[in-house]
Amino acid sequence: MSSEHKTEGKLELIAQKTFAPYKEMYKVVDFLNRTLKEKNVIFGLTKDKDGNMTISIYET
Repeated sequence: MSSEHKTEGKLELIAQKTFAPYKEMYKVVDFLNRTLKEKNVIFGLTKDKDGNMTISIYET
């Protein structure tokens, strides 16, 4: 049994950035997730009620 500080399966938020809507941002997030999955990072994308988008970066 290892003595890791993170709980197994839990994502740790590294950074977030909110910006104006970009119609194809989901393609960028998909590309990043496919390309960097071996680096233990996951990217998320949300859109708020005003249309602003937030990209989140998590460490697995």
